[in-house]
Amino acid sequence: MKLLLPLILFITNLQITNAQINNRHYPVYHGDDLGLTYSPNHSSFRLWSPRAEAVELLLYKHPTEGRSYFIVSLVQSDSGTWYKQMPGDLQGVYYTFSAKINGKWSDAVPDPYAKAAGTNGLRAMVTDLKLTDPHDWKKDKSPDFSRNNLATDAVIYELQIRDASIDENSGIQHKGKYLGLAEQNTSFNGVSTGLAHLKELGVTHIHLLPFFDFNSIDESKPEKPQYNWGYDPQNYNIPEGSFSTNPSDGITRIKELKTMIAAMHKAGLRVVMDVVYNHVSQVRQSNFEQLVPGYYFRQKADGSFSDASACGNETASERPMMRKFMIESLLYWVKEYHMDGFRFDLMGIHDIETMNQISKALHEVKPDILLYGEGWAGGDSPLPESLRAVKKNDAYLDRIAVFSDDIRDGIKGSVFKENENGFVSGNAAKTISVKFGIVAACQHPQIDYSKVNYSTEAYSPTPAQTINYCECHDNNTLWDKLKNSNPTSSEEELKKMHKLATTIVLSSQGIPFLHAGTEFYRTKQGVENSYNKPDSINKLDWKQKVAHKEMVDYTTQLITMRKDHPGFRMRRATDIADNIVFDNSALNGTIVYTINAGAVGDSWKKIWVCLNGTSTDINMLLPWGNWMPAIEAFGNKKISDQVNVGRYAALILYQK
Repeated sequence: MKLLLPLILFITNLQITNAQINNRHYPVYHGDDLGLTYSPNHSSFRLWSPRAEAVELLLYKHPTEGRSYFIVSLVQSDSGTWYKQMPGDLQGVYYTFSAKINGKWSDAVPDPYAKAAGTNGLRAMVTDLKLTDPHDWKKDKSPDFSRNNLATDAVIYELQIRDASIDENSGIQHKGKYLGLAEQNTSFNGVSTGLAHLKELGVTHIHLLPFFDFNSIDESKPEKPQYNWGYDPQNYNIPEGSFSTNPSDGITRIKELKTMIAAMHKAGLRVVMDVVYNHVSQVRQSNFEQLVPGYYFRQKADGSFSDASACGNETASERPMMRKFMIESLLYWVKEYHMDGFRFDLMGIHDIETMNQISKALHEVKPDILLYGEGWAGGDSPLPESLRAVKKNDAYLDRIAVFSDDIRDGIKGSVFKENENGFVSGNAAKTISVKFGIVAACQHPQIDYSKVNYSTEAYSPTPAQTINYCECHDNNTLWDKLKNSNPTSSEEELKKMHKLATTIVLSSQGIPFLHAGTEFYRTKQGVENSYNKPDSINKLDWKQKVAHKEMVDYTTQLITMRKDHPGFRMRRATDIADNIVFDNSALNGTIVYTINAGAVGDSWKKIWVCLNGTSTDINMLLPWGNWMPAIEAFGNKKISDQVNVGRYAALILYQK
């Protein structure tokens, strides 16, 4: 049945798509020249607007002010497109399109394929992309992170660009900017900051919150305190201007973003882009809706916009021209910006076929690209769940991982119940959910799936398709969650719980994912949803690194341990089932297991892991033989027979 299901999904999907398209009589354009094609001698413009009766191209000298100085009509062309070639060098000219539909002219907007823009993305900009390349950009190369292109070798670190450098103690000159994360050897009070800190930590992939052009920041007022995560897309193929030193100039924002990416690559870090193709910021005003009304968004039976994003609209990835746009947009970011991966916001809104076509296209260009997303939506969708890229359909996704909310809430308690405890703070009922995450949501003979919090069966066909985490930008930070749910616990106890949570994430199978600042107990002062809160709430406070250097060192040791030992990052689900054995006699509220690491090529023959989520120290009998602590933080002496494991603590040992 599993072999037949992808074909069934595709056929059903095709039938839905054809019905939708035939109802609207929309042709599909198969060319690769939508948008602007620039040369010094002429610029060609092609816009897909099949319902239009006429289309105009408007040219401007200023990014926001004044009327157009020239208006030209496009000529109707192939498959619903409109085309015009303009003679001469238009470099630096700003432009928009307006379509006449049902006798009414649309707003003048950039086309969806626009690649450069002026202030606030209101007008696209004709740009020779060669001018946007920093020095030696052609020599820029993504660093190696895996000899075998294995996603489980990744260690992801989620970061917002502004958060990294805006703190007054960051030691960074270009605070809040792309260039801030390109600065070398920055520090504060003896500890590294910014890019130097990321390099020192040892993670492999820096997942950056949205940096496409988003709507919520007024780029014309850089002096005004403004903050937003950026999950409100405006122009998908254009970098956000508020992170640049000159938002009015399309070249500057592109060059500075590339400079940041090149600096990260040089530091041995890969870059993952957080993408939000599932909805737009202002649906009625969007270029999608202005130029092709009703096409790019799903509708309810009454014709109103459906809202699986909980943001007022949801895009229709199953429709050919939306699917084409997503694929071509992602390929553009890889080819032009050397992107190393993508995280798909609310991926459960997109259809499986589109996601698999995306994976195929991107892997052909970059075989070791990292793809993952949220395997859920924010609400109901008219597209059946069986066709969507939700967590339960993980087995039908091609080399795309999903986040495990099972282990997330198993570790710390539900993100939706502020006072609920998790395994690390004494809630033994969450034990099975954590075990489920330890085996990367794969099939394992010792997991009782009836006791997993959100899943009744294994959903990942391979550990490379599970992202294990316990916190991210959403909801409370781990520290704030632990503090809220354990109001009588001491700071020392909270730190122990926090360390235990970090240990679970970095020692579990699958792909580990860390939230920026977790390595020094990041707090947002109890603010649960900080998407538009000030820098004082969102910034990385580098004084915290100085104060909690021991946690930074501990996290770094765990990352090094994981990278050095394939026993923690197995390749196949069968490897996990065959070589991880849980101790069924372990005390309630503890997890004890042994990894037969030598079987997967590890220099450590056996690895023994004990996770104590209870409030009391425990004495554990060890399997036969001499054992050594896995990292310096666990000690440096041989251990045999038995060992003490503290309350809310972990211990990892190994045998040669």
